[in-house]
Amino acid sequence: MNGAVLISGISAAGKSTVAQALAERLPRAAHVRGDMFRRMVVSGRADMTPEESDEAVRQLHLRYRIAATVADLYFDAGFTPIVQDVILGADLERCTKLIRARPLHVVVLAPGVAAVERRERERAKTGYGDWTVADLDDALRRDTPRLGLWLDSSRQTPDETVDEIVSRAAEARIENDHI
Repeated sequence: MNGAVLISGISAAGKSTVAQALAERLPRAAHVRGDMFRRMVVSGRADMTPEESDEAVRQLHLRYRIAATVADLYFDAGFTPIVQDVILGADLERCTKLIRARPLHVVVLAPGVAAVERRERERAKTGYGDWTVADLDDALRRDTPRLGLWLDSSRQTPDETVDEIVSRAAEARIENDHI
């Protein structure tokens, strides 16, 4: 997979694990964790909530711009950047335009609600505060454009998901007329 990869999905969909495993398979790759840029804000951070304040949206879009810039810097240095973050609704298409690196592959991990709830219970970190898994899953499926490769990874191991991403890379590729 040359170019860049953008992996989205709701919290606990497996984005971090799959992005890391994919990066480890490629000869020169960088895993760009979008949430890392959120955590860098030490004071004044406004996290997204169901009421989504203007400031929270502004900071979310800043995070996306920073991740895209970092991805492009890695790409320019000869790496395959793999950007992963929760990118829902119209923001998915916006993010495809922020990343200059081409070709761009978009992968949306969309396991079922029950699988995400199980994964959330089994992991050390918590991705849900004011949200429910069903709320975010509904926003993903209802409001997010069907760009790239959408995978129901409910019954897959991370390695099986990476196998499918690699084998179906052509389906994940976003053509310039869609951007």
